[in-house]
Amino acid sequence: MDFSLFYFANDSTERDANRYELLMEGARFADRNGFSAVWTPERHFHPFGGLYPNPAVTGAAIAAVTERIGIRAGSVVAPLHHPLRIAEEWSVVDNLSGGRVGLSFASGWHATDFALRPENYENRRTILLEQVEQVRALWRGETIPVTDGVGTARELGIYPPPVQPELPVWVTSAGGVETFRNAGRAGAGLLTHLLGQDLDDLAFKISEYRKAIAEQGRTDGWTGQVALMVHTFLGEDEDTVREAVRQPLGDYLRSSLGLLLGSQLDGRRIDASKLAPEDIDFIVARSFDRYFDDGGLLGTVDKARSTVARFEEIGVDEVACLIDFGLPTRSVLESLRHLDTLRELAGRPHVQP
Repeated sequence: MDFSLFYFANDSTERDANRYELLMEGARFADRNGFSAVWTPERHFHPFGGLYPNPAVTGAAIAAVTERIGIRAGSVVAPLHHPLRIAEEWSVVDNLSGGRVGLSFASGWHATDFALRPENYENRRTILLEQVEQVRALWRGETIPVTDGVGTARELGIYPPPVQPELPVWVTSAGGVETFRNAGRAGAGLLTHLLGQDLDDLAFKISEYRKAIAEQGRTDGWTGQVALMVHTFLGEDEDTVREAVRQPLGDYLRSSLGLLLGSQLDGRRIDASKLAPEDIDFIVARSFDRYFDDGGLLGTVDKARSTVARFEEIGVDEVACLIDFGLPTRSVLESLRHLDTLRELAGRPHVQP
């Protein structure tokens, strides 16, 4: 099982002395200790996650302070950008890092984000798949047809050429099984999470992803790569960790309520905007308990090791550890030693007690 660090940021309006300390120090730690990658997202026009409007910029910063770790977008919201621009920016980061970048592509869902490209909102899922192939082609040194400012048809490629001959690609899914299948058909990795889907749901969707890969008739033996984002904070005592994460994780779940209820609850779709405050409190409290017990790497190393074993059983290849969901920076950095212990143990045979 591979382990990576994943960043999203709880509140970019907080005025810490260094808003990017956790990102940079966490990346240095991961680079020194055998983690596979650092993921940074793309978020716009909202304090929640607003530290990260452009993962290519944060990726370039990580490239400057690390030597070996993968530098990934988790995710590029492809329909907000021209494929030439995506490929150009990330080729620069690939050069700065000596060939360490990888991109997960997302279709986006916040209508406000599409103030950048309003014409792409309605067909964003189709555009996503088209752009994955366009960026891949540009990365390989090919050109794509475009129309310039005076209406002339042209074929354009990117500069500088990247270091890696092929771009490592993932597709991001919030849980829709058809997105899992599309990722498999595209021969891409898959990045997902457990908000709004449980492990049984995920196991089925991963099987559909791998089935779609097999149907492509590949001859290289590649069966896919599934990265699962999970909230992560480990310590020496489970009760202490539970109380430490209760408020920040609860706030995170509250902010993601639409996503939690976007899946069906008891066979019904629920509109979060129509819920009474006490109902929201109840749902968040129940979600916190479920997520703490079964959905994240939260608690002790021993507990988390069993959770990782369950992830591995259903076909997860990489745990993308979301570490910046509201806890103090110093506490998170200090807890990384426990996560590194888990990473080492996950590479050994696991025996259930």
